[in-house]
Amino acid sequence: MPTWVSRTITWLVALIVGVVYGMAGTIAHAFRLGWFPLGVLLALIGTAALLVAVRALTADRLAALATGIGVLITAVVLSGRGPGGSVVVPEGDAVMVGPVHLGLVWLIGCAIVAVLVVVWPSPRRWAAEH
Repeated sequence: MPTWVSRTITWLVALIVGVVYGMAGTIAHAFRLGWFPLGVLLALIGTAALLVAVRALTADRLAALATGIGVLITAVVLSGRGPGGSVVVPEGDAVMVGPVHLGLVWLIGCAIVAVLVVVWPSPRRWAAEH
């Protein structure tokens, strides 16, 4: 199989994995244990772990980027009002921790984590240079 075919398949699988994890994280992000926003914390840690694992296993920044795009697209799509009027990321005091909206923390946090994992220097390349 040509290299470009296997890489394209890898990127598509990474995108699908990101979509699935984006669904899980978006649904779970609003969970709180008392006042503590446990859901968004676990969702962001899980997203970071997923992206680091994809980058480490594939040694490909674009695979990690595809996974991050899948997470972000799903989070954005599920943040809107559904066709039946349902909302996965609600507004109001139910998802606020002080002045902070957990939905925004989830969306912005996903973007930051994805960018950090994609732009982080490769350990193999860094070791070869030093």
